[in-house]
Amino acid sequence: MPQDTVFELPFPVRVNPHREAARLRNLDWVREHGLVGGDERSVRWYSSWDLPLLAAYGFPDATGPGLDLCTDAMAFFFVFDDQFDGPLGRAPDQVARVCQRLIDIVHGAQPGHDPCSSAFADLWRRSTDGAAPGWSARVAHEWEYYFAAHTHEAINRLRGTPGDVEQYLQVRRGIAGTALPISLGERAAGITVTPAAFHSPRLRVMREISVDITFMCNDVYSLEKEEARGDMDNLVLVTEHTRHCTRDEAVAAVQGEVHRRCARFQQLALEVPALCSQLALTGPQRADVDMYVEVMAAWISGYHVWETETSRYSTASQSLPTSDPSYFDHVLGDP
Repeated sequence: MPQDTVFELPFPVRVNPHREAARLRNLDWVREHGLVGGDERSVRWYSSWDLPLLAAYGFPDATGPGLDLCTDAMAFFFVFDDQFDGPLGRAPDQVARVCQRLIDIVHGAQPGHDPCSSAFADLWRRSTDGAAPGWSARVAHEWEYYFAAHTHEAINRLRGTPGDVEQYLQVRRGIAGTALPISLGERAAGITVTPAAFHSPRLRVMREISVDITFMCNDVYSLEKEEARGDMDNLVLVTEHTRHCTRDEAVAAVQGEVHRRCARFQQLALEVPALCSQLALTGPQRADVDMYVEVMAAWISGYHVWETETSRYSTASQSLPTSDPSYFDHVLGDP
């Protein structure tokens, strides 16, 4: 089974010591905004994913409001994504309308009355309150890309066959949240990476690798669930289709891609000190760059260890049929 596939990631795993307090606050938050309804089945289903543990692994140094922001964002990502498992996920025009309302919130519109709009507006307000203007502008684009990509995932479901790798990456990087977890990790760590360093080829490639590794591993672990629901944007399916190979060969090819990217990340990390010297960064600026590299590495390792432990992938079919939507509550407004 794909869930038995092993990825040897060379990054240390750490866990946030404040995870239990964040867990309680997160459950209050998802209930307050209606992302999880009052039905006890819904609460148990959501709790079984243990998204606060994902935040604890992925953001081991975050504290207080920063950890809460990251934990609540993880809840939003997964609850929102599952809303497209049903018929809505095969209606691109309706998906576009739903997502446009959320994009509009980023650009100043008032949220609607549905749970997703309420929850996202709260996340956006908390994340940008006191943030550097450059960070807010960049993350506004990342959210826009994230929401808009769901429309193209719906188009690909209608096509019924996987696309090529290039198109897959464009859609998958979008629906995976692009670099939003890394950006939220920056915010939670209280760092500001100077633009000359942030936009250097080394750090830009490392950021892209951080995103790619997480969803490539996830494509293996969630393969059976996604295949049963007609999802096309999965690297195993894309590899089978484009290389005309077996399932085992495709999984092995994904493993190879992940390991190649890990090695590249490590190589680039070794070049970061020289980059800081070339840019004549100050001590605090260097510290922010070093922390930024740690944020990326922690997200890679943290997401991976969580997805091997959560029941979302290992025992999901015991709670709901793989062909059914992965939710009990409808939390989007009408298309």
